[in-house]
Amino acid sequence: MSYILGVDIGTSGTKTVLFSEDGTPISSATYEYPLYTPQNGYAEQDPHDWWNAVVGSISDVVKESGVPADDIKGIGLSGQMHGLVMLDGDNKVIRNSIIWCDQRTGKEVVEITEKVGADRLIDITANPAITGFTAAKIMWVKNNEPENYEKCRHILLPKDYIRFMLTGEYATEVSDASGMQLLDIPRRCWSDEVLEKLGIDKALLPKVYESPEITGEITAKVAEMTGLKAGTPVVGGAGDNAAAAVGTGVVEDGKAFTTIGSSGVVFAHTSDISIDKKGRVHTFCCAVPGCWHVMGVTQSAGLSLKWFRDNLCWGELETAINMGVDPYYLMDKAAMEVPIGANKLLYMPYLNGERTPHLDPNARGAFVGLSTMHKKRDMLRAVMEGVSYSLRDCVEVIREMNINVSDMMACGGGGTSPLWRQMLADLYECPVKTTQNKEGPALGVALLAAVGAGIYSSVPEACKAVISADKVQEPIKENSEKYEKVYRFYTKLYPAMKKTFEELSEL
Repeated sequence: MSYILGVDIGTSGTKTVLFSEDGTPISSATYEYPLYTPQNGYAEQDPHDWWNAVVGSISDVVKESGVPADDIKGIGLSGQMHGLVMLDGDNKVIRNSIIWCDQRTGKEVVEITEKVGADRLIDITANPAITGFTAAKIMWVKNNEPENYEKCRHILLPKDYIRFMLTGEYATEVSDASGMQLLDIPRRCWSDEVLEKLGIDKALLPKVYESPEITGEITAKVAEMTGLKAGTPVVGGAGDNAAAAVGTGVVEDGKAFTTIGSSGVVFAHTSDISIDKKGRVHTFCCAVPGCWHVMGVTQSAGLSLKWFRDNLCWGELETAINMGVDPYYLMDKAAMEVPIGANKLLYMPYLNGERTPHLDPNARGAFVGLSTMHKKRDMLRAVMEGVSYSLRDCVEVIREMNINVSDMMACGGGGTSPLWRQMLADLYECPVKTTQNKEGPALGVALLAAVGAGIYSSVPEACKAVISADKVQEPIKENSEKYEKVYRFYTKLYPAMKKTFEELSEL
């Protein structure tokens, strides 16, 4: 039996999972680390914390599993996207990594747009300039910390810093590199035009690979530290969402997934590149060689429900403790007592601004139609429906781009809710499924490693062999018709409120 290792370097921690070649998890370990916010709107992490977590979790997994190191045939890396890691000439980390959720780069976004041109930037990088992307972070360091920029000899993404530490190779792969805003997305290579206009030396950037390609091998030093075998291949891997797509089998046309975590993501695979000229969704290279994915993001999906729980569901929290159940289970039960449309109550899930389809940092949450007849359970239902309408907005843009969305997987914490999955099925008018294996990104990059190691011949073949559907929610025609009426009303709310949100931000 052959085994494969998936390492997922997330924001809150690193999770490492060892799988058998058929996708069965053998052992896993998770190490957490801190997030630093030196100023309002800043978000940083220490790359050394990631490295310590990777070494610790790999060591634990190898030891606990009892699997001989010779039988571990490949390693895949996933991780938080967009983070900036800068190394000097001695390969020392120059400063803490500025990570994906950092918002300090507003001026740099304007600078990038002016230097490259708004339309040209979308033509090349498939996306408008955004504060979260890596290019804006590089420009911020260049503008605000010139001494650090001067020392920089290598620019890496979070998981690619880990790759360097494991193998000694400076490398990245197309899915994660897509989120830097320096990659020519249609051609799957660095854009000389963007780099030249921004004054960024191409020599600072690593070599770009496809996700299942072997990028390096475990060094003797790392083998001694972790229990792995020196020479074990490390493949390109993928950014977190692209890795989750492989881990849920979304690797062919027609397939998509919806994640309801803190944010919400609708991710659709496409073998033909499609770019939204309005910049409402992201188009990135995906982990399947020669293919792409389109991704819509709603900022406050599961976060909306968590906000409601923490502030208004104290009774449910106490009851859940006494019953030994998850409070979300009780919240689901309460919401199920309310009819579709939440008795004419709507919720706008824009607690922290929005990405798709309204790229507006000033947007805020709102209940619309609240009256004395409404109870907490109506508000709860409205929150779940409002998030679902926002995710439907993402699907609408993707379908407008002539991308087929007919086979939907659900993942993330919200994906465990049968009620929420049924809402999505009814609103998307397609089946919504879950997978038997819940390891997501770690499984996805492990399968990429299996392809790189020759266990499977392609990414789709690996997914067909390993991934199967668990629960399936079929759309209910009567429900779809009811939701459609409410959704059409929901789409009128943001245009009516846009000016108010702008004025509120200046109050």
